[in-house]
Amino acid sequence: MSRLFLYVMILFSAFAIGCNSNESNDINDISSESIWFDYRITGEEGNDSVTVLLQYRLDGEFGETIVLAEPAKAELDGQIIKAGHSKMTGEYYELRQAVSAFTGKHTISFTDINKKQYKEEFTFQPFLLAGDMPDTISRAAMIFQLQGLAPGGYVRILMTDTAFASEGIDRIDKIRDGQIIITESELSGLANGPIHLELIREDEKPVKNGTDEGGRIAISYGIKREFILKD
Repeated sequence: MSRLFLYVMILFSAFAIGCNSNESNDINDISSESIWFDYRITGEEGNDSVTVLLQYRLDGEFGETIVLAEPAKAELDGQIIKAGHSKMTGEYYELRQAVSAFTGKHTISFTDINKKQYKEEFTFQPFLLAGDMPDTISRAAMIFQLQGLAPGGYVRILMTDTAFASEGIDRIDKIRDGQIIITESELSGLANGPIHLELIREDEKPVKNGTDEGGRIAISYGIKREFILKD
């Protein structure tokens, strides 16, 4: 057997394994306590809908996804979510809701094959940037006034310019008196010209009512702005 043929066979085998990495498992063949809950709720300013994405995985965060067969089901506030499938991500359960109607408390419910329910409650709260941002901003400390965030919350700040060598700003800041501050020193690392700003509220924590395997619920909401930075 030539080395070239052996090399090709190894590559083919690796490709085949990769293609099958997201194959779904039938819930009838596994224990419910080995299911890991992966719940993601995302929204952003300018998008009229919030996305609720649920996945159920076998044996942890990186496990294969699971197909729910009756009587197993996934629900949001009592509404059954239909299954979808992607070659890249496997089996998923997705629902889109209008932001205006989604603000507030909600319940995700997972019913296993034995009709046992696992309910997870969460609150979705978008936030606003108070006031209008000018098209051009001079290089000085910037104060952003935010509305709709609970005291003590955290926001990820992302600021990037168009300079190739610039690292930009990427940090998490605690909300104090409804404000976050970007110092003049931080801005010194950005080049004059177009700036892309993102403020993202991220909240990820373990599920409270999960199986023995556990899981996570991640909620995020972001706003974006563009402006010109000058000296």
